[in-house]
Amino acid sequence: MASLQLYLPFSTGPSLPNFRFRRTPVRSSSERQALFNRIAPVYDNLNDLLSLGQHRIWKRMAVSWSGAKMGDSVLDLCCGSGDIAFLLSEKVEVNGKVIGLDFSKKQLSVASSRQKVKSKACYMNIEWVEGDALDLPFSNGQFDAITMGYGLRNVVDKHKAMQEIFRVLKPGSRVSILDFNKSTNPVTASFQEMMIDNVVVPVASGFGLEEDYKYLRRSIREFLTGEELEKLALDVGFSDARYYEFGGRLMGNLVATR
Repeated sequence: MASLQLYLPFSTGPSLPNFRFRRTPVRSSSERQALFNRIAPVYDNLNDLLSLGQHRIWKRMAVSWSGAKMGDSVLDLCCGSGDIAFLLSEKVEVNGKVIGLDFSKKQLSVASSRQKVKSKACYMNIEWVEGDALDLPFSNGQFDAITMGYGLRNVVDKHKAMQEIFRVLKPGSRVSILDFNKSTNPVTASFQEMMIDNVVVPVASGFGLEEDYKYLRRSIREFLTGEELEKLALDVGFSDARYYEFGGRLMGNLVATR
């Protein structure tokens, strides 16, 4: 039976150490920033616990679907503590370039610290950027591939976020967006909510985060179905969009080609 992962990549925190980091203005809900700031110190450990480690497989799938290859310049949006960015760096290798963007100083600080202790040379090709997914600080057609893990569900304007992804992606290149699946199957949807209420929230309560993790259920309810995500991508100009369900239909991945 597939288990749930809670991956909430947005939070705020203290300033980053001076390590390959640049900052751009960020627009966000102060309430939402406060929420993700509170959960930031423990969410990596909770992800492993709640997904039984499966989130690492799902992230590798997302990277594979992005089409990133050796020498590419790639972007990981809402990068959190860097899991997907590190996987991308292994794909593009030392001659490629990876930018991990998030509006959470604290998560970027964790990502930067992880980068310092990792041994692979390719990991040094990652730059961490504090920025806004709705106003990307990059030029048109800059990236060969883009990934976004558990981030689109949390942005305040999903249409604008997709427009920005489209703008900075090179023609013919792909974006791969991983997140919880908002299932249209009532049995799957009920099971998902049951898992949140009876597994995720009780486990989070052991870390003093019961009220914060109750947010997950509402965020999924307010998210888009796979069909709606495909339509959103096509509406902003992508030439092709396909949505894949997996993890017992609890997870989904949108793959769209510019």
